[in-house]
Amino acid sequence: MNKNIQLQDLGSKDYKATWEYQEELFKGIVDLKIQNRREATTFPTPNYLLFVEHPHVYTLGKSGDMSNLLLNQTQLEAKGATFYKINRGGDITYHGPGQIVGYPILDLENFFSDIHKYLRFLEEAIILTLQEYGLECGRSEGETGVWLGVGTPFARKICAMGVRASRWVTMHGFALNVNVDLGYFDNIIPCGIRGKAVTSLNVELGVDRVDEVEVKHKIKQHFTTLFEATLV
Repeated sequence: MNKNIQLQDLGSKDYKATWEYQEELFKGIVDLKIQNRREATTFPTPNYLLFVEHPHVYTLGKSGDMSNLLLNQTQLEAKGATFYKINRGGDITYHGPGQIVGYPILDLENFFSDIHKYLRFLEEAIILTLQEYGLECGRSEGETGVWLGVGTPFARKICAMGVRASRWVTMHGFALNVNVDLGYFDNIIPCGIRGKAVTSLNVELGVDRVDEVEVKHKIKQHFTTLFEATLV
């Protein structure tokens, strides 16, 4: 059982290139697990946590509805954005500058074999981080991610989540709006949920910009505590 997690901050990186890199790491873990079972070996499987910021991009999960993208190809190009249908759960979302995207690529059998618990831990790491900024936030029943104003007419999502798992290995993850241009969300029906807004940490705090390095540091602290892991 390996509870070390290799942290990699990729900076600003193209979505497709990052997706391909995730797939490479994911496949390496799965292949090693298959080898261990086939050959009765016990080589420890690695774990990764990737931080990245993407240029403007919209992504649609495998069960998502294309009608939730409100732009055609020409309009996407005019906004300097790209679009991908991908192999995670969830519907449509936006990634762009000012957003902290986290991709945990973990062998959950190093921690616990429970996808529901995994998703709740991802949410909890973000909830605890935002609470350090004095925000009251939480979960919205039947909807993934982290929300503010739950149960009120002013409910708004600040962090989206969508994951894929196979053989207890995870990929994709969370996207926390920190200093995001929220106008880009006007071009989609975020997560396929009508009538609810999206927000960003800087907006909620009433400041021009929040220190993203500081936010990442807080996320890392809560993530490792929840997973009882060590970042290396």
